[in-house]
Amino acid sequence: MTKFALYVPLEAKPGKEEAVAEFLRSAVPLVNAEPGTISWYAIQEGPTSFAIFDTFDDEDGRDAHLNGRVAAALMAKAEEGDLFTKPPQIRKLSILADKRS
Repeated sequence: MTKFALYVPLEAKPGKEEAVAEFLRSAVPLVNAEPGTISWYAIQEGPTSFAIFDTFDDEDGRDAHLNGRVAAALMAKAEEGDLFTKPPQIRKLSILADKRS
């Protein structure tokens, strides 16, 4: 069972909503190259609210993701200061139950 997850809420600066959406879409090839990332979702929760949710079978996979290219790209964008209202807050979650197809 997948036991580990990350949830990263993101708030776009006014007028930067499409740029945030495109940035998130551009991360798919990077995530696809991570064998330890079981699932990865970029979601839009509201007009300016976005988030990333991803899952991992073990702590090693989660750590590899946090030290990988997607996390580096996200932090670089945050440091540039033009897309997000505040720095991303990475929340480590534990999965209690899941359903796989």
